Amino acid sequence: MKYIGVTNQLKKCTKVINIKRDHSTATNKNLQSVVGLEVHAQLNTKSKLFSGAQNTFGGLVNNCVSLFDAAIPGTLPVLNRKCVELGILTALALSCKVNEVSSFDRKHYFYADLPAGYQITQQRAPLAIDGVINFQVFTPGVHKKPYNKSSKIKQIQLEQDSGKSLHDSDLKRSLVDLNRAGAPLIELVFEPDLEDGEEAAALVKELVLIVQRLGACTGRMEEGALRVDANVSLRRYGEPLSTRTEIKNIGSIRGVAAAIRHEIERQRSLLEYGGKIINETRSWDAVNKVTVAMRDKEVVQDYRYMPEPNLPPLRVNLRTREETQDVLSVPLIKDRIPELPEDSRRKLIEQFSLRPEVAIQLVNEPVLLHYFLELTNQNTRNPTKVANLLLNDLLTVLNKRKVDVEDCVITIRQIRELTDMLLNKQINLEICRKVLDELLDSANDTSPLDIITKKGWSIVTDEEEIIKHCTEVIENNPKLVKQYKEGKVKVFKALLGILAKNTSNKVDMSIAAAKMEEMLKK
Repeated sequence: MKYIGVTNQLKKCTKVINIKRDHSTATNKNLQSVVGLEVHAQLNTKSKLFSGAQNTFGGLVNNCVSLFDAAIPGTLPVLNRKCVELGILTALALSCKVNEVSSFDRKHYFYADLPAGYQITQQRAPLAIDGVINFQVFTPGVHKKPYNKSSKIKQIQLEQDSGKSLHDSDLKRSLVDLNRAGAPLIELVFEPDLEDGEEAAALVKELVLIVQRLGACTGRMEEGALRVDANVSLRRYGEPLSTRTEIKNIGSIRGVAAAIRHEIERQRSLLEYGGKIINETRSWDAVNKVTVAMRDKEVVQDYRYMPEPNLPPLRVNLRTREETQDVLSVPLIKDRIPELPEDSRRKLIEQFSLRPEVAIQLVNEPVLLHYFLELTNQNTRNPTKVANLLLNDLLTVLNKRKVDVEDCVITIRQIRELTDMLLNKQINLEICRKVLDELLDSANDTSPLDIITKKGWSIVTDEEEIIKHCTEVIENNPKLVKQYKEGKVKVFKALLGILAKNTSNKVDMSIAAAKMEEMLKK
């Protein structure tokens, strides 16, 4: 009896727990995820922000370090004019208000890869404020249609990068490489107005495209040229922002989406089971696809900001096109803004009648956009068919070979010749993909026609030969022919499939379909 009583009590407890859990789950559905980004973009200059040391990626360890970068006493910072120009150019492209006077501050923290014990940045009076980035969110398989989104920019500031710590597990030591110390950065601080990882990833992709077109940054996240910190929190709709966590140094666009998605689910799960979100800094483990706690989140007071005594205020000319060695003209810099991705998408839709999602995909891949514009510049090729060839067929071949679009070696001449052969029905899609695959391995500027001739891939367009193949299919498949003549017209596709297989896809299927239908109706 005692055991039965205990069992009944356990059942009651379990029921209560389940009811609470169900209630909590229902409550969590009313929680809104809020995401804000901080992005560090390394400026594309020959030398560093405050020294003449080379600003490069992949050099020999500690080979690009000046006395100032190593914090040798008595050395002073000298501001790089080119860095200021690129910072202003980026700010203007993002509709920011450039401050006529900005200043530099020391941000103190003590890591081995920061020899001075502080970073020179712009906290109180940044280079620019109050901007906005407009972008479109579209992830095939996630979104049915693209939608417009914008994010406000709180400020853009110039700052120097720190060095890099290298952890050697064999030696059981941590070493420091100062090549990156003092590298020029702009930090873009966005308002917390995004809702999920897909929106954040779309923003970062747009920003990469913009800084690449401006020539301000290479945008190569794999090299650390652009790094993302994401602030994530949950709140009830309409309520103020709640406790947030910060995910540091996310190094890829896919990583941005995945890290934020995981962190949102982690926080939801934690709240569901009665836990509490703490203000902390986390890192993204791309291998295990989880965020990992690093440390408590620092606050402004922890950094002990103070004015940088060795740099005067930075002044720019906002009104006229006159500039001197010491004062840059903002209107002159504004004249250098090229066509931006948003304008390119609009042009593709208006000029070539492309669907918005197609325009987004083309603009997102500069190499494919270059191919497309070269192939359509004489208005002799169908833009939609050209776009389909690039986005469906070329991308399929590249993805199968695990080749990044930026590393595609196919030349404009090759893609032009192959496109014309496809549009003129000299080859079909399957042969086209085979040729694309061959071109990735071919040396120099091999002609697609030479590959097709050598491999015997030329398509059969001779009507007599096609009729001969159709006759063989009809004679060898009497059951399917009988079903077709009895009204089951769907079997027609099966007959065409047999024809394609028998001929290794080397016949013009448009001619073959017409001849096959004509013969079946006799």
